[in-house]
Amino acid sequence: MSLPAAFLSVILIWSTTPLAIKWSALATGPSFAVLARMALGVLLSLVLAGILRIRLPLHRKAWQTYLVGGISVFLAMSLTYWSSQYISSGLISVLFGLSPLITGVAAAYWLEEQSLTPTKLAGMLLGLGGLALVFHGSLALGGHALAGISALLGAVLAQSIGLVWIKRIGDNSSPVALNLGGLLVALPLFFLVWLWSDGHWPTALPERAGVAILYLALFGSVIGFVAYFYMIRHMQAGSVALITLITPVLALLLGHSLDGEAVSNPVWLGTGGIMAGLSLHQWGERWLRAIAIRR
Repeated sequence: MSLPAAFLSVILIWSTTPLAIKWSALATGPSFAVLARMALGVLLSLVLAGILRIRLPLHRKAWQTYLVGGISVFLAMSLTYWSSQYISSGLISVLFGLSPLITGVAAAYWLEEQSLTPTKLAGMLLGLGGLALVFHGSLALGGHALAGISALLGAVLAQSIGLVWIKRIGDNSSPVALNLGGLLVALPLFFLVWLWSDGHWPTALPERAGVAILYLALFGSVIGFVAYFYMIRHMQAGSVALITLITPVLALLLGHSLDGEAVSNPVWLGTGGIMAGLSLHQWGERWLRAIAIRR
């Protein structure tokens, strides 16, 4: 797999995933929707590992990666599916766009990839300003929307810290094996949450919900995560998280065009602020050097 192909695949998958999550969760309930997705994801990952003749490594670094990846996936997906009941799919992607900022801070301390320069700090502040606008634009939606946003910020934190932690462990096992191991750790946790919160099998599964679950299992939990682990191994953590600079706008447009989701002006402005902050965080120093050279 080439890095450009993996990068493009993850952009496309992450842009469509929020809307698929919303369609599956609203029809079947969040706990069953995520459990069904992960169960199918495990089965598909086992098939893929069998076809490629890849075995699960059992050395120490592999176990650490499985545990960190599995717990990260469990926390991020559980909170995301729960929040999808109260906020739009586009907003889900917008808030996940904050992950490069959180990842950058964690990578600076854990991986020493980059220092927290004034330019990067300015980008973080600009991104937080955009987040404040998103919160302001959601006030009219009521307390449930604010609770959904808060839960989603927890999901972003779990995913970002998990990314950096996996990078810090530095396991060079196959991405297929790492993804499968993480899903095997997460699946029992999703099952326990389903038993605790619901425990009932849906009496009917609408066609759109079924297709969404299958799509999420194949592309979201298998192809997307394999490409994600592949990029973690070969790219800096901050560069991997940069994917979310593109996906929020695509997700907003998809949610608006395919599901009729309304996007208020403060949310658009907040999205612009977050994207501008991410751009400044990632490329600000390069821009300043280019300006200095021209002078």
